[in-house]
Amino acid sequence: MRRSERNRVDPGLGVLTSRVTSTLQRVLIEALAGDGHSQIGPRHRAVLAYLDTEGSRAIDVARQSGQHKQVVGTLVDELEQLGYVRREPDPSDRRAKLIVPTELGLQQMSKTDAVMAEIERGIAASLGEQQYREFKQSFRRVAQMLSDDQPS
Repeated sequence: MRRSERNRVDPGLGVLTSRVTSTLQRVLIEALAGDGHSQIGPRHRAVLAYLDTEGSRAIDVARQSGQHKQVVGTLVDELEQLGYVRREPDPSDRRAKLIVPTELGLQQMSKTDAVMAEIERGIAASLGEQQYREFKQSFRRVAQMLSDDQPS
């Protein structure tokens, strides 16, 4: 069987996750562009997804997202220029900085959360609540197993 046929008939984990990611990115791009957030892309949203509303350290965002801290730093620079975040001193460690979402960043985060919640409700309605809960539990375990196998 040709590879393209195999990926169509019985796609592997990489192909499936790629399809889901691509679809989610497309839906988010459309929804966010409609709300005036057309300047940020998937890489930026990957940083904003891990920010707490009161701010987070870049090293924590890097660790949680699986991205290198220099990549996160570059993305934070871009987000800061676009007005989505600002850097503030960390009150618990004067040497550290917090990445804090601005009002624009908070709007984007809220819209993203709402769109994702709507997508998840639709999937749960289609699969059934119990099956969707089990899927997410299994998917979390797979993600954890794969991240545990990666060098720090």
